[in-house]
Amino acid sequence: MQINSVELASMAVRTSQYPTDKLPEFLLVGRSNVGKSSFINTLINRKNFAHTSAKPGKTQTLNFYLINKQFYLVDVPGYGYAGGNSERQKKFGAMIEGYLKSREDLKCVFMLIDYRHRPTEDDVLMYEFLKFYNLKIKLVATKFDKVKKSARNKQNKMIREALNLEEEEEFITFSTITKKGRDEVYELINNLL
Repeated sequence: MQINSVELASMAVRTSQYPTDKLPEFLLVGRSNVGKSSFINTLINRKNFAHTSAKPGKTQTLNFYLINKQFYLVDVPGYGYAGGNSERQKKFGAMIEGYLKSREDLKCVFMLIDYRHRPTEDDVLMYEFLKFYNLKIKLVATKFDKVKKSARNKQNKMIREALNLEEEEEFITFSTITKKGRDEVYELINNLL
């Protein structure tokens, strides 16, 4: 996939601010600090287009990135940030639910998890929440390069068990450093466009 143009088309806090052009959308969800901004920047071949933050829980809007004037990558606020108060977390939950219920053009949800750690309770809840909506979900395990080769089988097993994955459910291992997994994500997007 050749990325020719990228623009931040909308930073929305309510459904009335979502794009109305009916282009396909790909949603990105994940815990705060899982590497969503780095994932976006790797996909679009830009260094700091999506801002990475040292402070978790920074993104508080749904950000619609228009790619090649063909489709949107939709970045939602990270979940599970301990410093975020429960009022804000409720608001995030309502925002994500509002999005899921209103978007007919949603093609796939990329759910990012940290390959280095066992999926958290929040990851499990999010995965079950997405499955409840019968959405096409693709798990992406970020920070793959940070795990030694000898430990990878153990990590794969731990992720599969924690999320109770079916045998046929595969996940993409992804690294912003080596670009591992990027072509698989491109291929999936291409197939769904």
